[in-house]
Amino acid sequence: MKEEFEAWRRGPYAEATARLPERGRFRTTYGLDLPPIATPDERYDQAVARLGYPGEAPYTRGIQPTMYRGRLWTMRQYAGFATAAESNARYRYLLENGQTGLSVAFDLPTQMGYDADDPRVAGEVGKVGVSISCLDDLVELFDGIPLADVTTSMTINATAPIVLAMYVAAAKRQRAPLERLGGTTQNDILKEYIARGTYIFPPRPSMRLVTDVFAYCGEHLPRWNTISISGYHIREAGSDAVQELAFTFANAIAYVDAAVSAGLPVERFAGQLSFFFAANSTLIEEVAKFRAARRLWERITRERYGATNAAARTLRFHTQTMGSTLTAQQPLNNIVRTAIEALAAVLGGTQSLHTNAYDEALALPSEESARIALRTQQIIAEESGIADTIDPFAGSYLVETLTADLEERAWAEITKISSLGGALAAIERGYQQQQIEDSAYRYQREVETKERLIVGLNAFATDATGVRGTLHVDEHVAEERRSRLAALRGRRDVGAAGQRRAALVAAARQDAPLMPAIVAAVEADVTLGEICGDLREVFGTYAPVGRAV
Repeated sequence: MKEEFEAWRRGPYAEATARLPERGRFRTTYGLDLPPIATPDERYDQAVARLGYPGEAPYTRGIQPTMYRGRLWTMRQYAGFATAAESNARYRYLLENGQTGLSVAFDLPTQMGYDADDPRVAGEVGKVGVSISCLDDLVELFDGIPLADVTTSMTINATAPIVLAMYVAAAKRQRAPLERLGGTTQNDILKEYIARGTYIFPPRPSMRLVTDVFAYCGEHLPRWNTISISGYHIREAGSDAVQELAFTFANAIAYVDAAVSAGLPVERFAGQLSFFFAANSTLIEEVAKFRAARRLWERITRERYGATNAAARTLRFHTQTMGSTLTAQQPLNNIVRTAIEALAAVLGGTQSLHTNAYDEALALPSEESARIALRTQQIIAEESGIADTIDPFAGSYLVETLTADLEERAWAEITKISSLGGALAAIERGYQQQQIEDSAYRYQREVETKERLIVGLNAFATDATGVRGTLHVDEHVAEERRSRLAALRGRRDVGAAGQRRAALVAAARQDAPLMPAIVAAVEADVTLGEICGDLREVFGTYAPVGRAV
């Protein structure tokens, strides 16, 4: 076949390109030049030999023997805005329209550890997610939604232990058995320092909070995913596919190392780890990325930690289509982009999926755009046929070659981060941040020079702008939130709240487990902002340092 390929390349292909030059240079997002056609070679043969079967190591073809033939991925639309009551109405709407899991978006004050009545967050309350300051808010957020029966994903990091404590307390009010609670707290603080910025405390006490959640859930919430280690935000910040994989798994190694150092056995908690990746519109590359990700995690858990049980070695991940690929220009085009990205996630074997709404480059999703985003998943599931066969791209010359290439390049980058002292030390040096900035700059230059075409932005542009009916969060939300918090502080047992706060501070100073003290505090109506304020006094706050790399 190699000889036949060379004859074709020098003959018909060379003659055709002489008559009609190719449109440009064709590369992956990470800079690999793509051949005109992929052919079998030694790397391909090795990749096929390692394919295995679904549900068996190295899990290239999926983590379940039946994959979507047995059960479809969870359709988990990310939603939240304004007040708990308004977000609750949106959750009910999505569930009524066929959503199969909840995914909560929190506003910036909640993510950064401030109550809604804090003057420092004026103008941000309820704007990019739901405002949650106390247990009553979370109870209202899930009013009428049985927490024992619906899984909930919560995109929350610096304040993840506090929001999880509120969720536990809310479940107790519903008399839901804690062992039945299913869902995920993102709880991935390292990527905040790398790519997103919603950190509060310095990295090392933040890592303590992360591992405290591991320990608490291992004891009380056996079905809960304690962390969703996120490559998504790394990719949205401008990384390429290799960096997304490498930085995510380097962070995962740091979390597992920290948990092991805290005395937690890998086989006990690794099965509660989950991951979160982006789905770009470069469909073939993305399918290969997801397949490579499963192989990488299986290798890490087996070689580095000696994990033997399948639960600890299988990569379970949520996927979200990319917000940064959406354009404010000709926004209806975003429906097509999202469909391609969702298709990549499903072909790659995701366990759950969020599809972005077409108007998200302009505002929070409207009911109509959220419904279309959900219908995109449902059409893929029920009409496309791609969920009927497991790993349908297996054996493709290009897919297998890219899967192997992504795995090798990501492993090399993980090894480099290890040589810098691991993810935490590399973050403190600014290594990952600089690599992402360089990648984002290269991408932007490609767009500006039209080496990379974006339909409606730098190609096929029109004068049409915007869409009708975008969602607007007005200022009544902040006033309503301030009034509710004032009423809460007026009626709560001040003595009990004070005692619980003092106990939390003592636990923080004594290096004792924090989750039980946080649960007790929220049950005494201590607010999220008060808890974070107390922990700031003990741990301090994080300020980025100048980069040495």
